[in-house]
Amino acid sequence: MIRKFLLLNILLFNISFISCGQDHAESESWLNSFKQAQEQTVVLNNQQHEIPLRKLEQKKLALVDFGFAYHAVLDSMLNKYQHVAFFKYTPDATQTQLNQLLEDLKFYNTVIISIADTAPLSDDVLALMKELDRKNELIVALFGSGSQLTKLDDMQSPIIYSAATTLESASFVAQLIYGGVKTDAVLANSFSPKYQAGDGSKTEKIRLGYSVPEELGINIEDLAPIDAIAAEAISQKATPGLVVLVAKDGQVIFNRAYGKHTYDSDAPLDQVNDIFDLASVTKTSATTIAAMRLYEQGQLNLDTAISTFLPQTRNSSKKSITVKELLLHQAGFIPYIPFYASLKPEDYSRDSSETYNLKVADNYYIKKSYYHDVMWPQMLQSPLKTRGRYVYSDLSMYFLKEILETVTKEPTEKYVSEQFYKPLGMYTTGFNPRFRFPKANIVPTELDSYFRNTLVWGYVHDQGAAMAGGVAGHAGLFSKASDLAILYQMLLNKGTYGGTKYFEPATVALFTRKHSAVSRRGLGFDGYNAESSYGYPSKLASPQSYGHTGYTGTAVWVDPAENLVYIFLSNRVYPKVTNKLSTLNIRPRIQDVVYRAIAKGKKR
Repeated sequence: MIRKFLLLNILLFNISFISCGQDHAESESWLNSFKQAQEQTVVLNNQQHEIPLRKLEQKKLALVDFGFAYHAVLDSMLNKYQHVAFFKYTPDATQTQLNQLLEDLKFYNTVIISIADTAPLSDDVLALMKELDRKNELIVALFGSGSQLTKLDDMQSPIIYSAATTLESASFVAQLIYGGVKTDAVLANSFSPKYQAGDGSKTEKIRLGYSVPEELGINIEDLAPIDAIAAEAISQKATPGLVVLVAKDGQVIFNRAYGKHTYDSDAPLDQVNDIFDLASVTKTSATTIAAMRLYEQGQLNLDTAISTFLPQTRNSSKKSITVKELLLHQAGFIPYIPFYASLKPEDYSRDSSETYNLKVADNYYIKKSYYHDVMWPQMLQSPLKTRGRYVYSDLSMYFLKEILETVTKEPTEKYVSEQFYKPLGMYTTGFNPRFRFPKANIVPTELDSYFRNTLVWGYVHDQGAAMAGGVAGHAGLFSKASDLAILYQMLLNKGTYGGTKYFEPATVALFTRKHSAVSRRGLGFDGYNAESSYGYPSKLASPQSYGHTGYTGTAVWVDPAENLVYIFLSNRVYPKVTNKLSTLNIRPRIQDVVYRAIAKGKKR
């Protein structure tokens, strides 16, 4: 019982299944119970193949629990795939309560009901289930002996029946709903005229699963050095907190949070679901994937001059720069422009008004027209110095964003959300998170004493991106680690995820491979650096690796050679910018641990 309680808390608050001191034997025990749940979980009424769920952008989900002991695990795991609202009632809920529930569910087109046969369902609850069966997309998750199946003969919606009533079965059922796991189990016994022995649908795995490293032959204890490296980063004040996620072979095997939001003793602990400012990881996670989509659709030729799309460049030195040069950072742009240095007192205000209506921080507003009136002209007039050479420049992505919006006729934030984040289930990923999430869910960045003169919290840290409305080609994106893992697993899958093809494999291969004769870069993506003194992104990464890092202390790397996604999120800019994360090699050292654990697993 103690072990169950500890694992429940680990699952809900600290991830996956990794905890300080958790050993190989405990992981093996968990895995055995998980496999038993797999053998005992049957999908019924799935003739229309509703399970696993697809087309997530069309679904608004709610989970309604009627007495399952591990409903919290079910809810937590469901929310790793998509935002799911939660409602809890007793099996003998009154008609008045159920009427209120129906009112609350009016905004949800897909409802998951969890029940256990430890207590009989009232006739009123059964009537509600039948009403939802007729009106909504309904999924019933039933746990226990199966006695409740006898009351569900006229149910048309899918029923997921698990004979196991454990936290492992709760995790398995949640993953099964989204295709993080698969099953081909059938009923061992007959329960009613409709549900007979041998009944059951085979389902497929189409999304990331969540398990322990032992499922892939990796010993959890070989990942323990990650804890020590994270502790070193915090004690050395390289960052107040961080989140690490590792996915291999389509399974998240490590996802842990360390430290706190800030160094204050009473600051909130970092959680795996915290939302971080991704900084330059925006370049690949928003701007580049949008360019990939338009390239694949034939709307964006990489060799086309940017003046084709941007008339303002036609009488400038920039007219012949190509889209490909932007993606490679070889356009000749200077690295950046300190736009905030050009602000005049009349350009900003501490109060909002019709004139000052663009919020760049709490109690700080600038003119909404500032980007087009000041910033864009500065970029157009900026010098070209090193065209053909590799100079990492944010300006390249400012220009690329302008091109993308010219082609799509949509704001970048809307385009990437509709085309990628919503269909993939990445509900925390997006720009300007303070408009969508409570402040407490977001990790703060810098205590800004030179521009906004406040703690930057939920507004993009990058000054230029903030002054552009929080949305820029090079910065502005926020996300939690598990949502970011979905996007990069899709790329690792060569463009397919959740049963949907987002890119042709050839497009992913084209953009992620090395293209430059003068740098390690792919098209938009950063790449393996054979000349790095330590090893970039890691001593042990393969030359096929691609990804990106971010100024705030973030990184995401994909290594096709190991079928691996590695994500590191931190706020190393709090309270002030420090380079210790890099000088201590925190990100690559943690990645090294992962590779060594994989290598040891192969030798067993």
